Amino acid sequence: MASSIISKSARIGENSRVGDFCRIGDNVVVGEGCEIGQGVVIHDGTVIGGQVRIDDHAVIGKQPMRAANSAVTKELQLASAKIGANCIIGTGAVIYAGCELGRKVLVADLATIRENVTVGDFTIVGRGVAIENYCRIGRYVKLETNAYITAYSELEDRVFIAPCVATSNDNFIGRTEERFKHFKGVTVKKGGRIGINATILPGVTIGEDALVAAGALVTKDVPARKIVAGVPASVFRDVSPEQLLENQNWKD
Repeated sequence: MASSIISKSARIGENSRVGDFCRIGDNVVVGEGCEIGQGVVIHDGTVIGGQVRIDDHAVIGKQPMRAANSAVTKELQLASAKIGANCIIGTGAVIYAGCELGRKVLVADLATIRENVTVGDFTIVGRGVAIENYCRIGRYVKLETNAYITAYSELEDRVFIAPCVATSNDNFIGRTEERFKHFKGVTVKKGGRIGINATILPGVTIGEDALVAAGALVTKDVPARKIVAGVPASVFRDVSPEQLLENQNWKD
């Protein structure tokens, strides 16, 4: 017979529905009008806002893992995850403890958001996207299918990341003690765009409203409002005025 395990200390909001075979931990708070699918796991202390949809087999609030030989991941007991109102969490998505999602964020099927990550309102995290730990993702950001955001990165508001974009934070590729002094993710300033399958190397800053062409290898900072292309990438031309963020008539 189908059943779910819901801690006695969990609070489930009015008109919220919980599917079969779910596990809801101690002191979890689920807001009003939420829809929780089958086999969902919500770990202790997680706070879910109102009108949130969580699809089958999603996991929210899990503590991070640490490999026996991990050089950088530390064993920490992190704060509980917080999911803002009106978010949608897709099938099989995993959101770690220490994450905080704003309002109306979409986390699509099979996406993963690691610990100590914040995601701003109205952002879309596409299918299979991986956001590593200690990242800040702004508002109205679009991360498309299978993009990879390395740890210690910052994406400001209105950034667009196309499918299969890869980013890196270690110029030493796992060798030497020196590398620990230089770990650094990427920074994409407001309105920056990165085309499909581009690669961004550690510590690079993509300037405001700049554009990285598809397949580019970016090894140095990109000036604001410039297009770069090639391997390695170099400035190609200015971004067309009609494509600039200020000319989109978008309202925050």
